[in-house]
Amino acid sequence: MTAKYTITNNIRTLRFLVDEMTQQELASKVGVTRQTIMAIEKGKYSPSLEVAFKIALVFNKPFNEVFQYSKEGGG
Repeated sequence: MTAKYTITNNIRTLRFLVDEMTQQELASKVGVTRQTIMAIEKGKYSPSLEVAFKIALVFNKPFNEVFQYSKEGGG
């Protein structure tokens, strides 16, 4: 049986820590639509590597502080 992995993120939290940045503001800085940011935040869409790195750069955070890749259910 293969373990199932999931990508999670802290984008919503980070936006609120940066003067409550809106999804639209982040989308504009990264070059995607607000709907894309919303889907990434909710875990319904995994961004391309380029977009993921751009998001980390916007927040001036290491990649692994923005995105996590782990087994579903923890562990």
